Amino acid sequence: MFGWALRALVILIVVMLVLRLVFRFVRGLMEGLTGPAPGAGGDRRRGAYPPSVPLVKDPVCGTYVPRSRALAATTAEGTHYFCSDACRERYLRGEGR
Repeated sequence: MFGWALRALVILIVVMLVLRLVFRFVRGLMEGLTGPAPGAGGDRRRGAYPPSVPLVKDPVCGTYVPRSRALAATTAEGTHYFCSDACRERYLRGEGR
C-alpha cells in the first residue's frame, strides 16, 4: 500500500519539474520575441538601458567629461577637450602637456 503512494509522489514531482522546465523555455522564447514582461527582472538585458554618453578625457587634469559639455581647442596635434576654461588655458600655455 505504501509503495504505490511513493510511486505516485515521485511521478507527480517529475511531472511538476518537467512542466516547470517547459514553461520556463516557452517564457524565454516569448521574451526573446517581445522583450521582458514588466517586473520580470529583465532590466539587465540588452537594450534595457539607454545608450551610453560618449566621454572625453581632459588632458590636463584627467577628468572625464561628456563630449556635449566639454570645451574644445584645436591645435596642430588635433582637437582636445577640456572640463573647464582653466584647464584649456593651461593646456594652450603649454603647462598641461
